[in-house]
Amino acid sequence: MKITTDKDRVVIFDTTLRDGEQSPGATMTHEEKLEIAELLDDMGVDIIEAGFPIASEGDFKAVSEIAERSKTAVICGLARANFGDIDRCWDAVKNSENPRIHTFIGTSPLHRAIPNLDKDQMAQKIHDTVTHARNLCGNIQWSPMDATRTEHDYLCRVVEIAIKAGATTINIPDTVGYTAPLESADLIKMLIDKVPGADEVVFATHCHNDLGMATANSLAAVEGGARQIECTINGLGERAGNTALEEVVMALKVRGDIMPFYTNINTSKIMNISRRVASVSGFPVQFNKAIVGKNAFAHESGIHQDGMLKNSETFEIMRPEDVGLSATNLVLGKHSGRAALRSKLQDLGYNLADNQLKDVFVRFKELADRKKEVYDEDLIALMQAGEDAANDHIVLNELRVICGTTGPQEAAMKLTIGGEESSTTATGDGPVDATFNAVKSLYEHNAHLQLYQVHAVTEGTDAQATVSVRMEEDGNIATGQSADTDTVVASAKAYINALNRLFIRRGRTGQNKREVNWKDVS
Repeated sequence: MKITTDKDRVVIFDTTLRDGEQSPGATMTHEEKLEIAELLDDMGVDIIEAGFPIASEGDFKAVSEIAERSKTAVICGLARANFGDIDRCWDAVKNSENPRIHTFIGTSPLHRAIPNLDKDQMAQKIHDTVTHARNLCGNIQWSPMDATRTEHDYLCRVVEIAIKAGATTINIPDTVGYTAPLESADLIKMLIDKVPGADEVVFATHCHNDLGMATANSLAAVEGGARQIECTINGLGERAGNTALEEVVMALKVRGDIMPFYTNINTSKIMNISRRVASVSGFPVQFNKAIVGKNAFAHESGIHQDGMLKNSETFEIMRPEDVGLSATNLVLGKHSGRAALRSKLQDLGYNLADNQLKDVFVRFKELADRKKEVYDEDLIALMQAGEDAANDHIVLNELRVICGTTGPQEAAMKLTIGGEESSTTATGDGPVDATFNAVKSLYEHNAHLQLYQVHAVTEGTDAQATVSVRMEEDGNIATGQSADTDTVVASAKAYINALNRLFIRRGRTGQNKREVNWKDVS
């Protein structure tokens, strides 16, 4: 099936599960990938790049299951320019109602030197591999990696070869985030004008954000004739990230007066999936992030507040409801009941079964006893903290920390590990260090703490703290996140959460071990 588009429609290709997952520490579990894929499908994403099937057995299984479970989205797998990659990709996506193979090779002078191919040898390789892919699947996307640093005459030559070999989508990647908006538009225009057969395929744009211009470059490419944007939720991606889906989609929706294009995305689902991706990836969204940041619809300046009270359009160019935010911030407390909690969670994008609500209500009441007021952000943190708790190998039972103005701090801890309870007391340079040392003494591991960060969920001294940690063990990277009104408790839970994820990955032989060099991927 070839994705076709009218002249005004822009196809959204989401690569959160492939390019986004390449962010150091953002690796997702099998179940998390399935969940994110379902959310993307429900939101109206046209194409989901589900993974890189040759990378590992785990990637292959995830892409295969996503392909089988997809409802309407095209399910795409990535493959390098060789028959083995392409065959493996096809095996993973072939059970989708709408499969796609995406194959690529680096075409710039720097990237041609990696396989040590001259221009003619690379041209032949492109012809052979795209032909092979087209013989397997009718929907083929081809990408000349580092296209924005490829000589224009050679880029035209290889794009023509790929089209003649059967590619139905030509993606032009700005792999290193090098280009600028005017160049991005001109490059697409040049290819459409010069390459024979260009009018028979869809041109796509894939931008990285190294210079902070990924969104602008993608929109400029659309102005130049591209009708597919490759992007990720929250702009997730290696280095500075990728084009953010929420930014390009809302830019096209809000500024239709100057960009007369549209997408099929249900924008009211943006906030929910943004929060879930932030949770499973362990990459919190910065407060001032466009569209989905905590402050995106917040107003503190007196002038702004006065204008908002009189007419919201004075300082807001889109409605909070447009991206899935509740128009009001209903505050709950310890006297609130299940009905109010269910209603508020539904407003926030969480639809719970009765048994799930019962569990969340217990945790909500525990939080409400410690906090005078429970805000939307508290509930989101509560939901995120509970999503990974089931069937954990390590469970925190009790933590008591003694702090003094002199000498080391002390942490007394009880853990249940594999069903058996054990306890210890440890010291450290501060309460968090003592807590982590206590975990290490009860659960020996070689994981190295790469990142530890804390931010308050709401205002006030009783605010919940959300803690994120990133840990690495034998090449596997896992993130953990938790929230609590006690920062040390949140730190302990986040640390243990990351260890639980590493434990799961150790148990899945080879599932998370990279078998390819991710840096070779556009």
